[in-house]
Amino acid sequence: MSTKKLKRGTVWNCGCIPKGNAKNGMLAEDLTGQRFGKLVAVRRMDNRRGRTCWLCRCDCGQTKVVQANALKAGRVKSCGCLFRGMDITGQRFGQLTALYPTTKRDQKHSVLWHCRCDCGNEVDISYGNLVYGNYKSCGCLQAENQQKITERLHHVDGTCVEWLEKRKHRSDNSSGFQGVSKTGNGKYRVSIGFQGKRYYLGTYEKLQDAVEVRRSAEQTLHESFVRDFHRWEEIAENDKEWADAHPFAFHVTYRNGNFQVQSSMDPGPDVQKKG
Repeated sequence: MSTKKLKRGTVWNCGCIPKGNAKNGMLAEDLTGQRFGKLVAVRRMDNRRGRTCWLCRCDCGQTKVVQANALKAGRVKSCGCLFRGMDITGQRFGQLTALYPTTKRDQKHSVLWHCRCDCGNEVDISYGNLVYGNYKSCGCLQAENQQKITERLHHVDGTCVEWLEKRKHRSDNSSGFQGVSKTGNGKYRVSIGFQGKRYYLGTYEKLQDAVEVRRSAEQTLHESFVRDFHRWEEIAENDKEWADAHPFAFHVTYRNGNFQVQSSMDPGPDVQKKG
């Protein structure tokens, strides 16, 4: 036995007394007989890098030493047999059909299977990603879903209507309010983005003043845009000819600290007649 370990107290028994938890010195949880996927905990082993380890027996007959936290978190569920030697030829996983195993493996040593997607593309995907449902297509399913989402959104005059309607206060900046950021000297800088542009609205001593300026700008730009678009949309649904002759438009200019808005839904003869 190392003299240094004896003097430091790292080793103080022959191993007959279970080692304590690496973090708080308490006795480790007894996992004897518990099942984790295909693994059954058999007995406690020596700690590795300060982590409690258990000798486990796999359903395939092999044994494996696994850290207790990996077992309980479900990160390890077999001796490795789940990722090698399992024949899934012809099985379907979403839109993918497993054709044959390749000689390649991923970073977790899981065999890559050559698969054919319902769209006709062929890709190599690891056994683990297939059986755990991480992949269900060659990527076309995700692209298709994204396209459906895009088609459901209204992009008008360079602006997404749904985004403006569902915007919320954010806490990912220094003030906790979207468009209001705290500067190095303790003041609050205000800005707002609209139609691909960002407008600087000034710097203020008090957070309350900055937030009020930001909210006023939101009412002038965001809320007015949404309100006018829905008014236009309601008329357009009943009169396509009018809609073709009066496309929706919302123009903004910013001069001397003030916004000037010109909307196709501003009061006028055509709008009054239809509205």
